[in-house]
Amino acid sequence: MSETQVTWLTQEAHDRLKHELDELIANRPVIAAEINARREEGDLRENGGYHAAREEQGKQEARIRQLQELLRNAKVGEAPENSGVAEPGMVLTVRYEDDEETETFLLATREEGAHGGIEVYSPNSPLGKALLGAKEGESREYELPNGASMKVTLIKAEPYRG
Repeated sequence: MSETQVTWLTQEAHDRLKHELDELIANRPVIAAEINARREEGDLRENGGYHAAREEQGKQEARIRQLQELLRNAKVGEAPENSGVAEPGMVLTVRYEDDEETETFLLATREEGAHGGIEVYSPNSPLGKALLGAKEGESREYELPNGASMKVTLIKAEPYRG
């Protein structure tokens, strides 16, 4: 990540991610021992167990770095004010152009909404970027994956109460 992004997390989400990070760090010696045991089996070119253990180590180290970065930039328990403005940590209700139905989702990272039972859209997504800073009643346009543009109106923005 080149630009530092603040992530809003509930205390529950922060604790869950911190617990996962602690478990991964505690598991490092187990993976290292597995790699050493496989290395001692002999020829590394044809040692599937060794390569699998190395790959698992790489995945775990990547997740450790991801969690460390996420938690380093997290704002915990600081729900946004009920200002009616779209920002991370807000539940947004929107209506798309030419559609009578509304859609409600949390504007936050995937980690935040993983257990909340609500759809989560990242502030970095095209829709999230378009809505950032919008006030209730304001319409914005964003680009769809196929290159067309879509108009969306912010109906309501209220703090997430996970």
